Amino acid sequence: MYRRRGKRLFDLVAAIAALVILSPMLLLVALYVRVRLGSPIFFTQRRPGLHGMPFTIYKFRTMQNLFDDQGLLLSDARRMTRVGRLLRASSLDELPELINVIKGEMSLVGPRPLLMEYLELYTPEQARRHEVRPGITGMAQINGRNEITWEQKFERDVWYVDHHIFLLDLKIMLHTVVKIFKREGITKQGHSTTEAFMGSPIEMPIANEEPGLEVFSEEFVPSKVETLS
Repeated sequence: MYRRRGKRLFDLVAAIAALVILSPMLLLVALYVRVRLGSPIFFTQRRPGLHGMPFTIYKFRTMQNLFDDQGLLLSDARRMTRVGRLLRASSLDELPELINVIKGEMSLVGPRPLLMEYLELYTPEQARRHEVRPGITGMAQINGRNEITWEQKFERDVWYVDHHIFLLDLKIMLHTVVKIFKREGITKQGHSTTEAFMGSPIEMPIANEEPGLEVFSEEFVPSKVETLS
C-alpha cells in the first residue's frame, strides 16, 4: 500500500510543507548565490528518473562556468567556489529538488539521480536502482555517501528498492539530518566531489540475497530495519 500510493502522497504533502516552511531560506540562498556567483542561480541538468526516463533536476549553482582554451569545461576542483563548498557541506544546494518531488519526478528518499551517460554502464542488477523514483537522500547518503565505492553505493540503492517501507524512509531522513550536521562523506578523498563512474569490473551481488552486515554501517544495518516492518 505504501509503495503503490502512500509514498507518493507522503512525498507530495511533505515536499509542499517543506517548500512553504523553508521558503525564506530558499530566498536567502538564492540571493546569496546571485550576489556571489552571479546568474544563473540554478543549476539544471537532465538526469535519469523512474525507469531511466530523463527529467530536469534543479539545484542551486555551486560552481563557476569556466572553460579552457579549447572551450572545454574545467575540472570540478577548479570551478568549485567557497560559496559552493558551503552550500554542498550544508546540503542547501539540494533544496530546489523539492520542486522535482512535487512534480512527481523525484521522491524524498530513493537512489540519487546520477548522470544520463551512466545508464549504459550499469550491470543489470545495478540498473534496478531505477525501479523507484530517485531521491533527495537515500541509503548510500547515510552510509558512506562519497567515501564509499560506486559498487557499494549501488548495493545500498538496490537493497532499498527491495526493502523500502514508510518507517525506513523516516529513519533515512532522520539520519540524513544528523549526517548534514556532522558533515560526513561530502567529498571523495582527492576529489572536489566524487570520481566519475566508469563501469564495474565485476558483477555485483544479487540484491534479493540477504546482504551481510558488512555491507552497511553499524548504525544502520538491515537487521535493524527489518524489525520495523
